[in-house]
Amino acid sequence: MIRLSAFLSAACLLFAPAAFAESPPLRSLSVEVAGLTREALVYAPSTATEKATPLVLVFHGHGGNMNNSARSFAIHLAWPEALVVYPQGIPTPGRLTDPEGKKNGWQSKPGDQGDRDLAFFDALLEKLKADYKVNPQRIYSTGHSNGGGFTYLLWTARGEVLAAVAPSGSARAKSENAAALLKPKPAMHLAGENDPLVKYVWQEASMKSVREVNGCEETGTPWGEHSTLYASAGGTPFVSYIHPGGHEFPKEAVPQIVRFFQENPPKEVSPSAP
Repeated sequence: MIRLSAFLSAACLLFAPAAFAESPPLRSLSVEVAGLTREALVYAPSTATEKATPLVLVFHGHGGNMNNSARSFAIHLAWPEALVVYPQGIPTPGRLTDPEGKKNGWQSKPGDQGDRDLAFFDALLEKLKADYKVNPQRIYSTGHSNGGGFTYLLWTARGEVLAAVAPSGSARAKSENAAALLKPKPAMHLAGENDPLVKYVWQEASMKSVREVNGCEETGTPWGEHSTLYASAGGTPFVSYIHPGGHEFPKEAVPQIVRFFQENPPKEVSPSAP
């Protein structure tokens, strides 16, 4: 037993460096917003302080946290040249679950919770721009469920900051008027056909309104597994990623999310971006 334990310990030491090499470290970041300490996990490539770097913000769902978001999305592994941030939500009433607001989440509409999460976004972005050389033409947002809804809200309230968005398992707030509040922007939406929480029919209506806002063609073309691209003469395409599952985040879609962000805007618009 002693020999076996020694062997296992040696094996762990032998293989640990490789395991860590595959998962780059994330650092904690905090900002003060309206008397609250708000947190996020940050992955920064070594060149992020030297040259213009794309920024991706990833918002967890209701009841989730930044650690789970980093594990499930793992955008930093799929796009190691980008600055990737996983913000942490705070207790928030849920639109579909948790009406008492005991679990972490994000505001759903403009004005909710005193716009505390929009203020967090603003403060976080200011901090990131101070610490790193963020490419202002390549700032992206994605998120699942409540985090996807917050991504839609950011498009509404901070759309001028974002280059493209990719909400998942979410729908736009019903009180919002797409034509009045959204400006055309490259967008990707991920939806499960059998989602028991955010009904597919709700998500389908959101996707339809986005295609209309973006001036997309009626007929799409295959763009990858489960994906359809709807081109836009105005340069604001829409991609639907429709999988056969339920409300879970489709981890296999991450490379497509990264590809969509990398292609929007086209690189010739921002030649300094990786």
